[in-house]
Amino acid sequence: MKTLFQRLNIQPKNIELYERALTHASYANEHQTLKNERLEFLGDAVLGLLMTHYLFDHMDEDEGEMSKRKAQSVSEEALVLYAGHIDLKSYLRLGKGEMQKGANQAMIADAFEALLAAIYLDLGFEKVKQVFNQIVIPHLKETHGMKDYKSTLQEFIQSGDKRNISYHVLEESGPAHNKHFKIVVKLDKQIILGQGEGSTKKEAEQHAAKDALEKGNYETKKVG
Repeated sequence: MKTLFQRLNIQPKNIELYERALTHASYANEHQTLKNERLEFLGDAVLGLLMTHYLFDHMDEDEGEMSKRKAQSVSEEALVLYAGHIDLKSYLRLGKGEMQKGANQAMIADAFEALLAAIYLDLGFEKVKQVFNQIVIPHLKETHGMKDYKSTLQEFIQSGDKRNISYHVLEESGPAHNKHFKIVVKLDKQIILGQGEGSTKKEAEQHAAKDALEKGNYETKKVG
C-alpha cells in the first residue's frame, strides 16, 4: 500500500482505516474482519460535497445543468475512471471466488468512495480535498457524456408535470459477500416504469432506470 499512499501524496496515521476501505465483503466474510460498506456510505457523501462545491465554483450554469454534470462526474463509470488512474484495483482485498473472477466496476467504485472516507476520517477534510483535486479534477473532462440513467430519467419525468419517481427492492438474495438485487423504479409509487438487477443496489437502480428509458412509453401496470 506504500505505493498507493505515494500516489495519493498522503502520510496515513491509521493504516487499518485504509485496509478496511479496500476490503470487499467477500474477503471480510472469509477472514472475519470489517468490510468497506460503511466507509463507502460516508465516502459517497464526502465525494458529493467536494464535487458540488467544485461545480458551484467553476460553473455558471443553472441548478439543472450543475446537477446533470454532477451526476456524470460521480457515476460508477466515472469513479472507476478515477480509480484507474491510481491503480486502485490492484489493492483491493477480495475473497477467493471474487479474486478468480476479478473486481467488477461496482467493487472498484465502492472502494474508491471508501478510500475517500478513510482519508477524511484519518487526515481531515482539507487533506481529502487535496486528494480530490489531485486525482479527480484532472480527469473531469473525461466524464463528459457518461451515462447516469437515474439522473436522465429523473430529468425526463420532472420536465413534464413534476411527478416523482422512486426505487424499490423487489428481491434481495445471496450471502452477504455476494448479494444480488432486483429493483423496480416507480412513478408516484404506483406505476412501474422499469426493472433492473445487479450486485449492488446502485447498479440495480441504474439498470432499472435504463430499462425505463428504453421502454419510453411507460405503459405499465399499477401495483398496490
